[in-house]
Amino acid sequence: MATIQFDDDIRRVRSIGSAGGVYSTRDISKSSNIGEKYNVKDVHIDELENQKSSSRSEGDIKKKQVFSGWTLFWLAYQSTGVIYGDIGTSPLYVYSSTFSSAPSYDDLLGALSLIIWSLTLIVCVKYVFIVLRADDEGEGGTFAVYSLLSRYANIVKRDPKEESMIKMERYLSTDLHKSGRKVRSGMESSRLAKAILKVVGVFGVSLIMSDGVLTPAQSILGAIQGLEVVKPDISSGTIIGTSCGILILLFLVQPFGTSKIANTFAPIIIIWLGFNAAFGIYNLALYDHSVLKAFSPYFAGAYLVRNKTDGWRSLGGILLAFTGVEALFADLGAFSMRAIQLSWMCFVFPCLLLAYIGQAAYISVFPAAVSNPFYKSVPPGMLYPSLVIAILAAIVASQAIITATFQLLSQIMKLSYFPQIKLIHTSKTYHGQIYIPAANWLLLVGTVIVTAVYNNTTRLGNAYGVCVILVTFLTTCMVTLVALIVWRVNPFFVFPVFLIFAALDGAYLSSALTKVPDGAWFTLALAAVLSSGFILWRFGKEQQWHAEAEDHFQPSHLVTKNEKGELQLSPRFGGGLLTNIKGFGIFFDKVGDMTPTVFIQFLSKFVATPQIMVFFHLRPLSTPSVPPEDRYTVTRTVIPNCYRLVIRHGYTDEVITENLSLLVYEQVRDFIIREGTVKSPSQFITNKPKEPESSTSNSSMENELHPNELVENHLAELRQAYDHQILYIVGKEQMRIRESTTIWRRVLLNAFLWLRENTRSKIANMKIPTDQLVEVGFIKEV
Repeated sequence: MATIQFDDDIRRVRSIGSAGGVYSTRDISKSSNIGEKYNVKDVHIDELENQKSSSRSEGDIKKKQVFSGWTLFWLAYQSTGVIYGDIGTSPLYVYSSTFSSAPSYDDLLGALSLIIWSLTLIVCVKYVFIVLRADDEGEGGTFAVYSLLSRYANIVKRDPKEESMIKMERYLSTDLHKSGRKVRSGMESSRLAKAILKVVGVFGVSLIMSDGVLTPAQSILGAIQGLEVVKPDISSGTIIGTSCGILILLFLVQPFGTSKIANTFAPIIIIWLGFNAAFGIYNLALYDHSVLKAFSPYFAGAYLVRNKTDGWRSLGGILLAFTGVEALFADLGAFSMRAIQLSWMCFVFPCLLLAYIGQAAYISVFPAAVSNPFYKSVPPGMLYPSLVIAILAAIVASQAIITATFQLLSQIMKLSYFPQIKLIHTSKTYHGQIYIPAANWLLLVGTVIVTAVYNNTTRLGNAYGVCVILVTFLTTCMVTLVALIVWRVNPFFVFPVFLIFAALDGAYLSSALTKVPDGAWFTLALAAVLSSGFILWRFGKEQQWHAEAEDHFQPSHLVTKNEKGELQLSPRFGGGLLTNIKGFGIFFDKVGDMTPTVFIQFLSKFVATPQIMVFFHLRPLSTPSVPPEDRYTVTRTVIPNCYRLVIRHGYTDEVITENLSLLVYEQVRDFIIREGTVKSPSQFITNKPKEPESSTSNSSMENELHPNELVENHLAELRQAYDHQILYIVGKEQMRIRESTTIWRRVLLNAFLWLRENTRSKIANMKIPTDQLVEVGFIKEV
């Protein structure tokens, strides 16, 4: 094992120009000084093989943001404007959806009791205090739960580009309860179990996205139809046209970002919920305070026993009281667990309870008011203000599901279930707040079509609610697995809780499924189509990874050194001697460790290497900006004159590429100076035993040079290569289906390849000079 150490100070070489680089957009006008006195450290040649550890850092792994103080209160305020619009507008239609005619006093108490305990058990206990804790580094939703499970159990195959950036936290078997060990072992060993978990995770995302097409149409149509209270003769065309116009406006403001939208919408929801709470107190005090008996769960049970099948069917109306609960979890990444808990428990939940209790107090005196309980129970003189704020709140109600769609789509992109499309972070403070333009415009088109086709809330209402309760049921199942293998809770506590919530979800789900023939089939069919598309993309990516796996090895497996000290390809690649091409070659590396595929293909085809080689990798991080000291990582590979450069950048950093080659040159030059050592050919690691050398060679002469002279020689060689010519070498991979592939597999792969060919090339965004670009084409069979 060879070790080289320099004790002398090495003078710094002055920059030859401004190369640009990665800067925070706030500091782009400032210059940074790297002219410090560098500490020289020992470099062990056998450590150069460890490319993964050298190119990865702790900062590459995403970490959950934690907020406190006034920032937490402000985030709770924002969450009110985004998350609770849907569940907050439920008092407009829950009683009218539950009862088709005036109810008896006992049935009214039973329905109110079901509403109170559903909000308490399903929303407060299950979601707010249990499910929100099953986040994947701050991300929420069923797919985030699946991603969390995949970090604690070997149930997924990961993208090689992302694999080493995932924080795996699998417990030792001895650290789990016996039941937890059995569950995890069953998940890891069964292909069927892995497939079921995959489908459940993806289907949960698809259900919320399909609901995202339906919810804006439902809420805004309902809001505009509310004008019939003051203008009964309003035409259907006016309602549809106005609704579509408002929908277009709603999606047009999405590029402003979650934070600005939340700050605008929050006052509307706060005023709306405040109205509901005030009206509830008014009606409770003025009419019938005896409805408070509904806090006893006895009345809920008695209602179901007394009404039997009709009572069970009416659960489809009761569940509308908590539609939107899925947004609490799906929107978690845009806010935080503590912010949502604070806003729900301290404000939204009490307001909703008062709203439903007050409406019940009014209906108990005026049973006919059940057809439109909110407007008919409004105090004198408050009809028009209530109408205005109700319409605004119903419009805002769509925001919860729109934000959730952006959050969930970003999650499935990370795990390669969807092509990498443009994603914009909209806040420097709250890293999880994002906007996806393509998803926004597709949602717009979908909601406008649904609004025009269904044209009234009655038909839309038949399709509403099924997705929500199905998502809550799937979430219950997934979080149970989290409790066993992630939280390591004793199974004697887990299974009773699971049975309680599964029974609740199952009762509501069975009732909601009766709506499938009347319209709920639409959202289920749309969710099935979306799930199929996501799984198809994932299937194709897994086949691509399998085809590319043969190129996943260290550089020393590609290039060796013969007895004369000359570089040659390894026997696996033909064993030919490598000729030298004068110039500075930049190889684009999409993985960031091991050997870039384009480098393998270049050497295999041309049997030559550029004079200086750099494996160049851009690594985006989910933070606004990367500190200057952490942005650049340069390491040396085992191949002489070959380096690896990893550039980390945040989503507000600007990657300046007007002269990318100069940036790369300066980083390699500074690395040579900073380390104070370079690797000479005699230090090259071969796959043959090292033999003693008796004759004087260039290598031994180089070893006899003073350390400063060694560095200056290599700096001169670097400058010479850079001045001679610059080559940007990129790979152009084409996938080809094997001849022996079965017909169904061929159909699936053709669909994947069509989608893949129509995704945008990332290299096109780098603005590489055409006369310096070299594309190396190669084919991989899948």
